[in-house]
Amino acid sequence: MIKGKIHSIETMGLVDGPGIRVVVFFQGCKLRCAYCHNPDTWCLSGGTEMTPEEIVQKIVRFKPYFDRSSGGVTFSGGDPLIQPQFLLQCLKLCKLNGIHTAIDTSGFGNGDYSEILEYTDLVLLDIKHTSSIGYVNLTGRDAVDVNLFLQALRKSKSRVWVRHVVVPGITDSVEHITKLSKIISEEVPNVDKVELLPYHDLGVSKYEALGIPYKLKDVHPMDSEKLKELQLLIDNLLTTNKKSKSQIA
Repeated sequence: MIKGKIHSIETMGLVDGPGIRVVVFFQGCKLRCAYCHNPDTWCLSGGTEMTPEEIVQKIVRFKPYFDRSSGGVTFSGGDPLIQPQFLLQCLKLCKLNGIHTAIDTSGFGNGDYSEILEYTDLVLLDIKHTSSIGYVNLTGRDAVDVNLFLQALRKSKSRVWVRHVVVPGITDSVEHITKLSKIISEEVPNVDKVELLPYHDLGVSKYEALGIPYKLKDVHPMDSEKLKELQLLIDNLLTTNKKSKSQIA
């Protein structure tokens, strides 16, 4: 019997995909993002052991809310791709129960992603940076894994929402956002939405409790007005890029 490690389960979530959602946070992550606000999900040894059946039993209880709001379940983390076989069984059971499925991932996992994506309606793809060096500096890993995930994603029918954390002095320049828009236009398929998320320091207390040095302790939270300007910029750039591609086609 397959079992997985679960950090926590949030019900009635409103920000991790469309509608009202149950969000299942998996243990385990390959990355050590400088701004991660859930360092307690990094290690696979933590969390509670559960079967896919136990997970889906909890999810099914909220199906009436899903049906009214076009909601569903989002498997998050950590990164759910770290436990691929467990994730796959959860996804299959959800689809058998008519539940909309989403995975919230950075694309750094284990194994073959093609079958997982067959049962995934929506991918919330967290793009960390626009270069391999930037990935290393920000997460401790280069961009090889996410590129492998993108290869599988381009062969799938899953819809995609791209997310990108904007960190002052690191990922908040016009040049950076312009390059990000180019990468999304050229490399990421089936994109319905791009969300720029503001860096915040709400997870600092967790680092202190775990005895982990916080790398961005001198960085202030992202200015909301500047974030709005950058969101408008990337929306306009993506629209322009889309028009250019359609004209060429």
